[in-house]
Amino acid sequence: MRPSEASPGERVTVAAKDADCDPRYGANARIQISVTDSSGAKVVNTTSAMNDGGGFSYTFVVPTGTVAGGAAVTALPYNVDWCDDTGRNNRVAGAPVVQLQRASCVLPVKPLTIRR
Repeated sequence: MRPSEASPGERVTVAAKDADCDPRYGANARIQISVTDSSGAKVVNTTSAMNDGGGFSYTFVVPTGTVAGGAAVTALPYNVDWCDDTGRNNRVAGAPVVQLQRASCVLPVKPLTIRR
């Protein structure tokens, strides 16, 4: 995420490279991006395009009225079971054996400092 500090009206880009595990999200995959300000208000809550490998880039403008201080930015695949503890890839029905890697199911959060 760049920059890590911004004021209302400034642009922030959230991005990720493709995953190493070949997640196969599909041609119409979406990423859900949320920003919660220091008051607990969700000031950004949207989806954007994500590629089959999980890569994406989304730029937003910090909304007017966003409370100064520490904000939390999250981005996770939209409308998929992104944390499957069954040990199988439930998105790739009928695919040959898929080597899975253990992953954390903790919601990824990046800090964003809102300045005035």
